[in-house]
Amino acid sequence: MPSIGAALGIVVWIFQDGHLAGLIGADGLGYVHLTVPVLVGAIAFGLSVDYEVFLLSRIRERWLAGAGAHGSVAEGLQRTGGIVTAAALVIGVLFAGFVAGGFTPIKSIGLGLVLAVSLDATLVRMLIVPATMTLLGRRNWWLSRALRPVHERLALSEAEPRQEKPAPGQEDGALAAG
Repeated sequence: MPSIGAALGIVVWIFQDGHLAGLIGADGLGYVHLTVPVLVGAIAFGLSVDYEVFLLSRIRERWLAGAGAHGSVAEGLQRTGGIVTAAALVIGVLFAGFVAGGFTPIKSIGLGLVLAVSLDATLVRMLIVPATMTLLGRRNWWLSRALRPVHERLALSEAEPRQEKPAPGQEDGALAAG
C-alpha cells in the first residue's frame, strides 16, 4: 500500500526526526513508538480495502451490464466518488481528533491515519485505480484457464441464483410421501 508507506514516512519525518513537530505540539523523540506502524497499517489497510471493494463492485456491475471498459470505470467512479470522499472526510476528521490528544503515540497514530486515508481516498482510489483499469480494459476481468473450473465448481457468480420449480405432485416444494 503506497498510501500507508507514504503516511508512515511522514510520521517518521515528524515524530522521529522532529521536523514540523512543533506545529502539532509534539517533540522529535528520536524514535517512533512500536505500536504506531502496526496500528496505522492495520486500520488504514482495513479502510482502504473497504473503499476498494465498494469502488470495484460498482465498476464490475457496470461491466456486466455491458458498459464497456471505459464506460464501466467512469460510471463506477461517478457512482462511488461522492460516497468515498464523504466517508474519507468523516473518518479523517475523527482521526484528526487524535492529533489534538496529549499523548505523542496517539498523535502519531492519528496523523498517520489522517494521511493514509487522505492519500488512499484521493490518489489511489480516485486516480490511480481508475486510470489503471481504463488502460487495462477487458484484461481487468481475465481469469486464468486453470481457475475457470474452480470458479464454476464453486458457483461464484454475480448473477441471481436460479429458482428451481417443484416437481409435479409436490406442493410448496415439499417432498412427496413415498
